[in-house]
Amino acid sequence: MELWDIYDKDRKHTGETMVSGSEFGEGEYHLIVHLCIFNSDGQLLIQQRQSSKKQWPNLWDLSVGGKAISGETSQMAGERELKEELGYIVNLQKKRPIVTIHYTRGFDDVFIIEENLDLAELTLQQEEVQDVKWATKEEIISKIKEGRFVPYFESFIHFLFDMFSHPNSYIR
Repeated sequence: MELWDIYDKDRKHTGETMVSGSEFGEGEYHLIVHLCIFNSDGQLLIQQRQSSKKQWPNLWDLSVGGKAISGETSQMAGERELKEELGYIVNLQKKRPIVTIHYTRGFDDVFIIEENLDLAELTLQQEEVQDVKWATKEEIISKIKEGRFVPYFESFIHFLFDMFSHPNSYIR
């Protein structure tokens, strides 16, 4: 049984936890994380979700994503999810998210890292991931339009690539 920490609207931990999959109470939020792994050629590592997934089965998605379990920071959750889903170890402890997206039930910390991974050396978590590959911004947007990628806003994909190309800045 997986537990999630409960946060308030200001992202303050309430000291309470909930069982994963439970209904949220009024004013309760949780933390999720996404890692966007780029290579030195400016391509984003994408993963194809398993056919058994409840949400977006068989669709392509960002490099890694998941929910923080109780006691984890977003950095810890990102490290754990990357190790579980792709069998790769990275240290995010000195990294900050490039952006935090506030959505209906929580906070989504998005990290961008550069790693020239050899895809043949990754160990894919069979329950979660069926394939991985490097993709350009244009390839991802094309997949979104074709209904073969999680339906992110195209502007979000542009944002990720822009933030990778211009780290530490959001001004041209």
